Amino acid sequence: MRFLTAGESHGPQLTAILEGCPSGLELTEDMINWELERRQKGYGRGRRMKIESDRVQILSGVRHGRTTGGPITLVIENKDWSHWTDIMGVEPISDPTQVKKRVTRPRPGHADLNGAIKYGHRDMRDVLERSSARETAARVAVGAVAKQFLSALGIDIAGRVVAIGGEWDRTSSTDIAFIKKVTEASPVRCLDKDAEARMIRVIDQAKENGDSVGGVVEVIATGVPIGLGSHVHYDRKLDAKIALAVLSINAFKGVEFGEGFRMAELFGSQVHDEIIWSEETGYSRKTNRLGGFEGGMTSGMPIIVRGVMKPIPTLLKPLQSIDIETKEPFKASIERTDNCAVPAASVVCEAAVAWELACSVQEKFGGDQMKEIIRDVERYREEVKSF
Repeated sequence: MRFLTAGESHGPQLTAILEGCPSGLELTEDMINWELERRQKGYGRGRRMKIESDRVQILSGVRHGRTTGGPITLVIENKDWSHWTDIMGVEPISDPTQVKKRVTRPRPGHADLNGAIKYGHRDMRDVLERSSARETAARVAVGAVAKQFLSALGIDIAGRVVAIGGEWDRTSSTDIAFIKKVTEASPVRCLDKDAEARMIRVIDQAKENGDSVGGVVEVIATGVPIGLGSHVHYDRKLDAKIALAVLSINAFKGVEFGEGFRMAELFGSQVHDEIIWSEETGYSRKTNRLGGFEGGMTSGMPIIVRGVMKPIPTLLKPLQSIDIETKEPFKASIERTDNCAVPAASVVCEAAVAWELACSVQEKFGGDQMKEIIRDVERYREEVKSF
């Protein structure tokens, strides 16, 4: 499977085209809209979340609530497009330097300056419109399709926030139903109420100071069969693909599995997961310090992956920059922003992980119809038990 997204932050719409989804998968707009709504929630979000309520239109690839096997087209309209038609229109203009809201002052931490230099743009709006995290709405829509696919195979995914601004939720759980229930009721999507209160305080403090905060999100996937991915080539290792997907999310700067970077402080006997077997469940591990992966392949244990999100770089007390026209120092321009998007980022991270898992399942089991894939996955699970 593969997908492409298109669209700008202030453009008329975001579009995603998803190819390779098997036929017979139950899929409705409401299923996708639920995920889009989750992305727009979270303490610390900005004004745009009040302006828009993202809704998807399925324009192809689905008929009467089930996928056909053809490409799926998903469209999310930007409802404030009417205020940006002159600025973002596609028609030629006689003098580009007279366009309203022209951006010549790159914002530190954004793609503005690097993208402008790379593509030769004197108006950096051509960069920031596409590099905006607004694009993640399309990725969440695609991830919603992947989640439906995985759910039909008994693979469940949940995400949560484990840290914001240095305040940590030290609890742990792989109970997907419990995680979903608690995090959906939490404004910062964490499990621990005390940690939630501390996270909210640090977000409020940052807002008062015109600043922003980042954090750490965690995604857990259960029901994943042994052997997704491969050890035979570097680009077929599934943990590597997931790491790439997580790091491709706007503002993410780090990723780890299981005990992650803490492994650097431990002995081997404190890291590796001992193997056990039972007639009822087959192979498993006594522990899951490696986060569900060995040798680039799934071990059958829950996948546990964390991503580190840096503080959002657009600040209400902007940092110094240089105007690319005059070369004079200025305070960087301010676009609409949140002061904390970590809760929303956990939803995006879920979508990224779900997509890579879905692609890996499709790669291993093939099949053009959902009933074929379900049959083959169930047969494989039984064979693995007695291997």
